Amino acid sequence: MTVKFGLPLIVSGLLAVALAACEPPRDEPGFSGTWVDLTHAFSRNAVFWPTAATFTKETVSEGMTEGGWFYSAYNFASSEHGGTHMDAPVHFAKGALATHEVPLDSLIGPAAVIDVSDASAQDRDYQFTVDDVLNWEKENGALPDGAIILFNTGYAAKWPDAEAYMGTAMRGPAAVGQLHFPGLSPELATFLTEERNIRAVGLDTPSLDYGQSKTFMTHRILSAKNIPGFENVAALDQLPATGATIVALPMKIQGGSGGPLRIVAHLPNP
Repeated sequence: MTVKFGLPLIVSGLLAVALAACEPPRDEPGFSGTWVDLTHAFSRNAVFWPTAATFTKETVSEGMTEGGWFYSAYNFASSEHGGTHMDAPVHFAKGALATHEVPLDSLIGPAAVIDVSDASAQDRDYQFTVDDVLNWEKENGALPDGAIILFNTGYAAKWPDAEAYMGTAMRGPAAVGQLHFPGLSPELATFLTEERNIRAVGLDTPSLDYGQSKTFMTHRILSAKNIPGFENVAALDQLPATGATIVALPMKIQGGSGGPLRIVAHLPNP
């Protein structure tokens, strides 16, 4: 027996198959749950290191074309180290990984979110300690193997007020000595690289080292082990201590020492 199908029925069936194929599998990992954006938007108001060129955006075209459609295009310029960004290991270690060389498995992994906001509120120059991590482990278990550690100082709430966030709104080399914000102690950086297996370290302040650092030893210790750093991270107060997965993808700059970063967290359904 021969069954004849009309053209409209065939087209309709093919369209249904195509649409079904395009529909994301919502019950698969990565589609269910909640996504949290941990990135500050880049704009002229974004906070940058006092000696770094700030973000600029130039309009090339914005409006209706002669052909009758809308078209917009812009040029932007930015230093590597401002706004939410990644420090590549070569930033403080000769011969270490450059931005384009940092492997994806250093940028994606389980989050350990350590709340140091109380101590940071009491002391703008607070340096996170080994005890901060050990106390976290007492409550949450050992750091996950290959963890991306994120320190929540509460300073993201001060963004983009440069004086409140960094301790000064001054620009230029003289401003560096006026910086006051929390960061990792060198002792903690050594502990994390020698006693724990971590992929990356991030925080919601402008630098892995605290603002008054003169030697940037924390950067140097982590960079020597090819551990990237994520700085000026946003919304860490929206993450639980454990259970989130971090995806942190920087602009892939050939030979760069860092770059603008889009960092997000995935929280599975309860």
